Amino acid sequence: MMPLFIYGTLCHLPLLHAVLGRAPRALVASLADHSVYWAAGHDFPLIVGQAGGQAQGFLLNDLSPEDVARLDYYEGPFGYETQARLVMVAGAAVKARVYVPNPGLWTAGADWSLTDWAARCGAVIEATAADVMALYPAPIAPSRRGPMLVRGASRLRAAEAGPSVTRRKTDAGDVTVVARSQPYANFFAVEEYVMSFQRFDGTRSPQVTRAAFVSADAVTVLPYDPVRDRVLFVEQFRVGPFARGDGQPWQLEPIAGRIDPFEGPEDAARREAVEEAGLTLGALLPIAAYYPSPGAKTEHIYSYIALADLPDSAAILGGEASEAEDIKGHIQSFDDFAALVARGEATTAPLLLSYYWLDRERARLRAEAAG
Repeated sequence: MMPLFIYGTLCHLPLLHAVLGRAPRALVASLADHSVYWAAGHDFPLIVGQAGGQAQGFLLNDLSPEDVARLDYYEGPFGYETQARLVMVAGAAVKARVYVPNPGLWTAGADWSLTDWAARCGAVIEATAADVMALYPAPIAPSRRGPMLVRGASRLRAAEAGPSVTRRKTDAGDVTVVARSQPYANFFAVEEYVMSFQRFDGTRSPQVTRAAFVSADAVTVLPYDPVRDRVLFVEQFRVGPFARGDGQPWQLEPIAGRIDPFEGPEDAARREAVEEAGLTLGALLPIAAYYPSPGAKTEHIYSYIALADLPDSAAILGGEASEAEDIKGHIQSFDDFAALVARGEATTAPLLLSYYWLDRERARLRAEAAG
């Protein structure tokens, strides 16, 4: 079988191991008259023919047909196919396959740096690669890559286990997964597990089948002006209430959105405030991080109150046009906000949670602002 020359992200050996399930023999190699660049606006590289260039990488010459199939599976959603090239290994020319992008698919950006990529993206993409390869050989549409990156980043945050003072502390082997499948995958996904787990009485549960609706980690933020004693929340059409048959699918919520793969919750809160309300936030005050529906959903929400200047002009029509968002901002005094909650018009959990936290802390925040 013809050897394979790898460059870019696959030269990050933990990622290569995640794709292959083993550590292959990797020989330092180079490809003349080619250069590697970031794909403009993306988190991966592309290789282009360029006179005088020198693309650095590794030659893999101990690959099995199964290894090649796994690599092709991983690279396929990027729109890459292999072509034969002559690469240099220890001063000798060797014919090898090289993954190259389909013409016109991506645009070259800055010079590629594996070190910069590993620092900014490596952990998320390595976690995502494990999810991708868990589905091998089932086809994955290219459009799934974005949601799967979000899932990978969520998995990394989830690995930072919280305190276990009252609740049971999980030990290795407490949960055994016998089989895992993904019967549905689009913007969201459904994963099904055949599994068993440790019971409180010390015995093992029987094998059970459990399904999880996989969605992104998300952030919510309720801007509060302690000087004017007012809040800003938003209103928009929501398909969940509509699908339930709710006669009022337009919902009142804090500013909210998913956390993108290479940003943290606070960064996402500030970005969403600009996108949904044209608002620059001050200090972010954490309310809680929580699962709204742990019996079925992977979604984990980080909720904040944000100190902000909220003149009347802050209530605007907003939303991200590329996502067809249509969002209306509302500014209310805290007393009017409290009345809204009391009459049952606040029907989303993050808005209610934000209200109760602010009700508890409002006097302190106003005193600090006055001081």
